[in-house]
Amino acid sequence: MAETRRPTLADQVYDQLMAKILDEEYPVHSRLPAEEVLAQTFGVSRPIVRAALSRLRDDGIVQSRRGSGSYVLRQPDRQLISFAPLESISDVQRCYEFRIDVEGAAAAWAARRRDDEDLAAMDHAYQVMEETYEQSGLGVEADQMLHLAVARATKNPFFASVLESLGEQIAFGVKLSRSLTLLDKPARQELVLAEHRAVLQAIRLQQPEVAEATMRHHITAAKDRMFVGSQDS
Repeated sequence: MAETRRPTLADQVYDQLMAKILDEEYPVHSRLPAEEVLAQTFGVSRPIVRAALSRLRDDGIVQSRRGSGSYVLRQPDRQLISFAPLESISDVQRCYEFRIDVEGAAAAWAARRRDDEDLAAMDHAYQVMEETYEQSGLGVEADQMLHLAVARATKNPFFASVLESLGEQIAFGVKLSRSLTLLDKPARQELVLAEHRAVLQAIRLQQPEVAEATMRHHITAAKDRMFVGSQDS
């Protein structure tokens, strides 16, 4: 069993800043204290603070404005912390970022190469997902079944292999997103189903560009549903 990586000082500052953002000590749209002040607050060097801020920028949590400092763009949904430790949020985002590119491309190839058997597999997975949602279940397995059916429809085994190898990480992210959806208004659940339907319809109609765009939109939206606030530039 691989040894768990010990958190670095930058990791610890990241977690503490994220906690302060979550607690709205630093609310959305507010300006963070200067690097020098943060360094004194956390008892670390300014390079450590810069590394933590860089990670928060990469995760879309804060934005740097030249000559003005760093501002909070958005914060994790408060309910998110009920399901996942703070330090996992960045890893979940990285997994979603990877999926946006890989699964967007997979959807395009699936639209070009799918056959009737592929369409039947996707329709079955969607039906299972819909039934699970109607029963207020998480539907993680059904979601993965559908995305794998799309990957297999590419007729390129590398797409399915990548999703299968990342199965545990993807399931963790899907579980977080679904858990938050179940706590929200019913319209959010229908939105998730509609996003999947749009992907499948584009694949059915053999529209590669539309399939890629709708898949990228769906995974991006799933990632963003874990946060509140905006990412307006």
